Amino acid sequence: MKRLLLSLAICWGLCSASLAADAIPPKTHPDSAAWQDLFSKDLSNAIFPKGVWWWEDGALTASEDQVIWTKKEFGDCMIDLEFKNAPGTNSGVFVHCSDVKNFIPNSVEVQIADPTSKKWQDAPPSWQCGAIFGHQPPAKQVCKAPGQWNRMTITCKGKMIYVLLNGVHVNTMDMTKFTSAKTNPDGSEVPAWLSKPVADLPLEGHIGLQGKHSGAPIYFRNLKVKPLE
Repeated sequence: MKRLLLSLAICWGLCSASLAADAIPPKTHPDSAAWQDLFSKDLSNAIFPKGVWWWEDGALTASEDQVIWTKKEFGDCMIDLEFKNAPGTNSGVFVHCSDVKNFIPNSVEVQIADPTSKKWQDAPPSWQCGAIFGHQPPAKQVCKAPGQWNRMTITCKGKMIYVLLNGVHVNTMDMTKFTSAKTNPDGSEVPAWLSKPVADLPLEGHIGLQGKHSGAPIYFRNLKVKPLE
């Protein structure tokens, strides 16, 4: 009987661990080592202006304010990555992009920014690191200072977007609530260039990374993606 109970306890523990790992949203950053690379080493699966993006010491970086996009379009998925800011960095991860040439109103951006920069500290809360840019500020500021690596896991499931940053859930967006292109549910103003309501955006599209915006570089590594059933 003791052996049976022990076996059942072990089985239950393994099942619980598996369920926790597959939970939406994830409670911790996932083990994404076996996931597919978001971008290949030769960038053959990417859309970007030649010469602007490249790998440097294992990190993906850019020389201009140009976005690098996946050729493939993704629906429900999890994106796991690390990023490192420089002083003044303003970047982001785009999801649900249906038009890479006119991406600003046709995607959702998870904001990346240097939390120590006065310029971004004084910006609206929805421009802070971990925000859904222009729409919803992060629940907490946990982004590290420039020169340190941060980890971010973004989960897109149906109309929901979840952001886990450095082990903390900093954002949960229910896209159905963002029905206006002028005002967010909390009453804050939507930037004029985000001219389409988030609730109307397609749920399948390209994934993108913003390049050297505002004159400050950004670095990405360990870029992984996992489609969800």
